[in-house]
Amino acid sequence: MTNSKIIDAVRIQTSFLNALEKKLLVWLAERQPKWVTSDMMSYLGVFGAVVIATGYILAAWNINFLWLSSLGFVINWYGDSLDGTLARVRKTQRPIYGYYLDHTLDVINEVIIFVGVGLSGLIHLEIALLALVMYLLLTINVIMNAHLKKEFKLTYAKLGPTEFRILMIIINTLFALIASLREFSHSFMLCGKEFTFSTLDYIGIVIIVVLSLMHITTVRSDIKGYAKIDPLPNQE
Repeated sequence: MTNSKIIDAVRIQTSFLNALEKKLLVWLAERQPKWVTSDMMSYLGVFGAVVIATGYILAAWNINFLWLSSLGFVINWYGDSLDGTLARVRKTQRPIYGYYLDHTLDVINEVIIFVGVGLSGLIHLEIALLALVMYLLLTINVIMNAHLKKEFKLTYAKLGPTEFRILMIIINTLFALIASLREFSHSFMLCGKEFTFSTLDYIGIVIIVVLSLMHITTVRSDIKGYAKIDPLPNQE
């Protein structure tokens, strides 16, 4: 790799909180101590993911550990969102290195978080892992488009990683405070086998459906776009 055109990818971010978040991140970046580096922020994001997973796993013993998970989402946002902003504010970007490190850690974060949710006892592990697969498919699509058409799309349907974190904090809060919500269960028969789903199972299914629709819609649109960019050669 020489000049790596991926560095010129246009960041497409149209989430509800984008404008406010940008101002906040720049404000925070300008006030970071000099010894704080972008790499430190990236690894802080991973630490946040570990805190999230730890809180979910411990919630199987005490539901109040969901507050720890919510704290982890704040830490994860702080590190994961601030690393690139800090580099841009200080003009210390390392496009190739930063691109590789950022996306490698993003995938690690996603795996840690979803597996942690799946081990919480609040949701079937299979549902959490299926949601992870759908999330990773969207992540792969983003990475491919950054290479192929120089577009780095961070949001879908006005929702991005920050909105996802806020949604999970809201869900954590509701489950920690409302006993009937976390104790709800519904059993049904499917193919001769009995299944029992909790509230979070149904929430997980909704998330899977939404992520699937986002992925299908995006892929269909991208395929049409790439067909125009790279049409079939004229054949005599």
